[in-house]
Amino acid sequence: MDMEIESLLRPPESHMPPYPAKVITVATGKKMVVRQVDRKAVPTLLKAVLPTLQIPRDYYDIVGVRLYAELLGWYRYRVRDHYCLIGQVDGYLMGIVNGRMYTPEVGMSYHTLAIERGLTVGVHLFAAKMEHHLEFLDQNEVWITAESPIGFRRWMIEYGLVPKTDAQHELGGASFYVLTKELWKANKARLCVGDRPCPEDLLAAAEAEIKLPSEEEVREKILGAKRRQAK
Repeated sequence: MDMEIESLLRPPESHMPPYPAKVITVATGKKMVVRQVDRKAVPTLLKAVLPTLQIPRDYYDIVGVRLYAELLGWYRYRVRDHYCLIGQVDGYLMGIVNGRMYTPEVGMSYHTLAIERGLTVGVHLFAAKMEHHLEFLDQNEVWITAESPIGFRRWMIEYGLVPKTDAQHELGGASFYVLTKELWKANKARLCVGDRPCPEDLLAAAEAEIKLPSEEEVREKILGAKRRQAK
C-alpha cells in the first residue's frame, strides 16, 4: 500500500535535455569543470551546504537552507523537473546552482551558492544556469529573484533584467525579474564563458569524486576574506 501511495506522491518527470559539461579558467588560472549532476550526488552536496546554514553574512544562511531543502526534495522525488549544476576544481566543489523547468517555455531559477569566494564562481555558475534554460532547454524566459544585495547587483542590475509584477516567483518574497532570450543574447558574450567539449581527463576526474572541504574550511572560504580584512 505504501509503495502505491508513494507512486502518487512522486511528480511526473518531463524530458529535459542534459547540460553539456564545459571548462572555465578561473582567476587562479586553474580549470573549473561545470557539469550537471543527478540525484546520486545529493547526499554529498548536502554535506557541503550544511555549514552555510550558520553563516548569516550576505544571507548565506537563507540561501543555504533553501538550497538544502530543494536538493533534498529533489532527492526524495518531491520536486518536479529539477536540475543541478556544479563547479569543480581539481575535483573540489566550488559552487552549486539549481532550478527547474516550470513550464516548457518558462524556467524557474532557484539558488546560486558559491563556496569558494573571490573567483567569481557564482557569476560563472549563474551564467551556466541561464545558458541551460535558454539554450539547452530552449525556454523563452527565466524567472529570477534575489535574497541578498549581492545577488540583486549580480543578476538584476548586471543583466538588465525586466521586472515582472503580474505573477509570483516560487520562492516568494519581493517582486521578481525576467531574463528573456533577447536579453540573454545581448549579455551572453560578456557574461557567459567557457570551452566545450570539456577535456575528457578533466571531466573524468570531476565525475570520479566530488571532493569537499571540511566544515571549518567552508566557513573560512566564505568568511575568510572579510575576516582577514577585519584584522
